[in-house]
Amino acid sequence: MLDYSMLYPESTVSRRAVSMDGMWNFQLDEKEEGIASGWTEGLPSPDSIPVPASFQDFYTEKDIREYAGDFWYEKDMFIPGEWEGKKVFVRFGCATHRAEVFVNGVKVTEHLGGFLPFSADVTDVVRYNAQNKLVVKVNNELSVTNIPCGTTITLSNGKKMAKPYFDFFNYSGLQRSVYLTAVPQEYIFDITTDYELCGEDAKVSYRIDTTGEHTVLVTLCDAEGNVAASAQGKEGVLDVKNAHLWEVRNAYLYSMMVQITDGAEVIDEYRQEIGIRTVEVKDTSILLNGKPVYLKGFGKHEDSDIIGRGFNIGVMKRDFELMKWIGANSFRTSHYPYSEEIYQMADREGFLIIDEVPAVGLFESLMNFMEASTGKQTAFFEKETTPELLKSHLHALEEMIARDKNHPSVIAWSLLNEPESTSDAAVPYFKEVFDKAHELDVQKRPRTFALVMNAVPGTCKCHQFSDIVALNRYYGWYVKGGHEMMDAREMLIKELEGWKAMNVNKPFIFTEYGADTLASEHKLPSVMWSQEYQEEYLKMTHDVFDSFDFVKGEQVWNFADFQTTEGIMRVNGNKKGIFTRQRQPKDVAYKLKQRWESLPVDFKG
Repeated sequence: MLDYSMLYPESTVSRRAVSMDGMWNFQLDEKEEGIASGWTEGLPSPDSIPVPASFQDFYTEKDIREYAGDFWYEKDMFIPGEWEGKKVFVRFGCATHRAEVFVNGVKVTEHLGGFLPFSADVTDVVRYNAQNKLVVKVNNELSVTNIPCGTTITLSNGKKMAKPYFDFFNYSGLQRSVYLTAVPQEYIFDITTDYELCGEDAKVSYRIDTTGEHTVLVTLCDAEGNVAASAQGKEGVLDVKNAHLWEVRNAYLYSMMVQITDGAEVIDEYRQEIGIRTVEVKDTSILLNGKPVYLKGFGKHEDSDIIGRGFNIGVMKRDFELMKWIGANSFRTSHYPYSEEIYQMADREGFLIIDEVPAVGLFESLMNFMEASTGKQTAFFEKETTPELLKSHLHALEEMIARDKNHPSVIAWSLLNEPESTSDAAVPYFKEVFDKAHELDVQKRPRTFALVMNAVPGTCKCHQFSDIVALNRYYGWYVKGGHEMMDAREMLIKELEGWKAMNVNKPFIFTEYGADTLASEHKLPSVMWSQEYQEEYLKMTHDVFDSFDFVKGEQVWNFADFQTTEGIMRVNGNKKGIFTRQRQPKDVAYKLKQRWESLPVDFKG
């Protein structure tokens, strides 16, 4: 088990959660002198910067935007005297990609992995009824031993530069909220739920992990606040009569109150929303509550103007409104787990999430989206560093499942995106990752990974591990674009016929397909990059999808235009968005709305 709780910070009768979001001190450490020069006690000449946010897009200097290396944050925090006797933590939503945390000059924790929360126990380090100095050293260099993968080079002027093996900008920093929390010495550490439908009723199995031995009470209330079921003990079953099910785009949430009690006294309590639903794969169907569902939606990114990958509650609201408007019901958290607030919103709005661990770039190429389509192989899993990579990968997977396992919106785990899967060396690596996901998830949700374009029938050695086969395909864009689209169509049909001939008997979904489009570009007849071409491309692919009954989902790439590394393939970012980066529709959005609103939720069911 992880040595820190993944429960979202909440204030209750026994707990306190104080947001530390706001302006922090910030300083780059180009000479890597921070530790030796005593920056752990405070930064010598800091600038101020907002948290949560990526640091790159605030500044006007290119050297800062492209900066790779160590950089530091600093914030004073007041610890109230009434917290003495409690356990006090500092909790980071994420720190991209690795962090060391110091309080009053003392190192309290370190963390590897840039997209999941971690906590530092500062109980014995802080001064009560006084200001305390919190300092965080973050590093955003890329390597092949941590996910997402890439490399870091040194330029002729001595400055470092990140070279990602992935097609999105290496935004970094304290990109999600930071909380100061206080809990009792004996506290609720973890909650795990599972569901079984019994006619009109349901059984909610639960397990509560605490740090002590006192009695645990669990109370389930319906949306009106009426008690629907209750139980006592750290493990048990809540019998819910006439259960309201959590359905696609029709969410019903129960409130689960967990209390540690000593007689009439409440030692600790924590409240969590849950949705009663089951998810499974049967033959070529994805079943929610035993009924087939067709996925309509997007690959997305946490990406917006100015704050980069920083969590923004307003952008989140706009994104959900646009997804509802266009008739979507799902998205994949490409290519990393998103901010927790996004899953809470999806729970409330009834969206289905394929939750993806940050295992992207496991294909050694600065443009794998191009080179994989040529059939290139990279022997990625044959490196001597692979065991170290696997260790980081498994740890991120454990953190993701611990954090997201109780969200009804999460219906599948995506364990890698576009990895090298054509070599024998990939097979044991995949097996270990897929087995671990199954072991960690009590709900046994379907597992998948997104197959890159060289992973086709007969060459992919790892598709058998997936419960849902997910394809990233760009026939008509990276392959046979423009006037050759008719040949692209034949290539897509030929590949799907190849999978069909293999009798895989699993649902297939398209987790990426799309065409770069400039919102300003119109051309009749169409050319690539024009609005007209995006419409023709999507119509062609959808026609092919509709002619294969085992294709059970379409998640177009991408929801909105997003930032990438600069280069000759990218016009200030990836322009495959159905919406612009400013969240305005391109022409094709109206066509997609028409299609998705006409497809029933059980399409091809």
